Amino acid sequence: MPELPEVEVVRRGLARWVLGRTIDDVDILDVRSIRRHGLGAEDFAGNLVGARVLDVVRRGKFLWMPLAPPAEAGGTATSGGTSGVAPVALMAHLGMSGQLLVKDAGLPEEKHLRVRLTLSAVDDPDAGPLPQELRFVDQRIFGGLFVTSMVSTTDGHPGGLGESPLPLIPVEASHIARDPLDPAFSFDDFFAKLRRRRTGIKRALLDQGLVSGIGNIYADEALWAAKVHYARPTDVMRRADALRLIDACRDVMLRALDAGGTSFDSLYVNVNGSSGYFERSLNAYGREGEPCTRCAADPLFDSLSLIRREMFMNRSSFSCPRCQPKPRNGRW
Repeated sequence: MPELPEVEVVRRGLARWVLGRTIDDVDILDVRSIRRHGLGAEDFAGNLVGARVLDVVRRGKFLWMPLAPPAEAGGTATSGGTSGVAPVALMAHLGMSGQLLVKDAGLPEEKHLRVRLTLSAVDDPDAGPLPQELRFVDQRIFGGLFVTSMVSTTDGHPGGLGESPLPLIPVEASHIARDPLDPAFSFDDFFAKLRRRRTGIKRALLDQGLVSGIGNIYADEALWAAKVHYARPTDVMRRADALRLIDACRDVMLRALDAGGTSFDSLYVNVNGSSGYFERSLNAYGREGEPCTRCAADPLFDSLSLIRREMFMNRSSFSCPRCQPKPRNGRW
């Protein structure tokens, strides 16, 4: 499943190609991909045709596009529904295999194309006419698109990371915590909540109510970078260790962004169809039996410095037994 860096790569691509454009037409090829829109296909299309994309925003792995409704499509990006119409957004759930692709009209359809949005024609001074179709492609149909209402954020800060985000967030994303790349992320709040939990640190990192956007891959990479074992108890964790770990999470995800994300197969791609290359830089995840890149530089390197794989919450966890020693009284 795409993690925060992959979703942020898609967000940036959408901001470049879709921001400010009007949705001229909606073609639903598979209604299963809009099943989360409870009022059906007609209402889904009716909310979109004539609406203008005000921004592209992300919190954790949640991605949405605030919309100026058709009656306001000629307004400014700061209107936010000031006419009395409740602000709405088009939310995209990528699931296991969802892709949002911008394509020129008339190009062959992807095998698993589910929804197509036709966008207003725009000419870029450098690139010429921009592609006019935003396609939602989803092989496994675990993801989907839906239109939803937005509510005010509880802290008064923007709902997430965007180009000019408003203090609004879709109802479905309002329960999750901010992520480490969010300018409004508070380490003090995170640490206070962390110490109140009685669990292992990796379970805490995967808890979207505590900190969002960190999945299995980047949790393993951040824990390796911070030299922390995944079973370290949270309620006795020192502030310095927690800060080092959050800094590691931020650094790992920023480096993944620079590489375009992590693509282990063809299911994850950017909006232009390109894959990410961060998997070539992984230090822990997927490297079972390989030397720890940090310990291998030590003259005392031995077999204990080989990356190990252990079962964790019905998935795998990768770590170095030498530089990430297991706590003696760790809670699993």
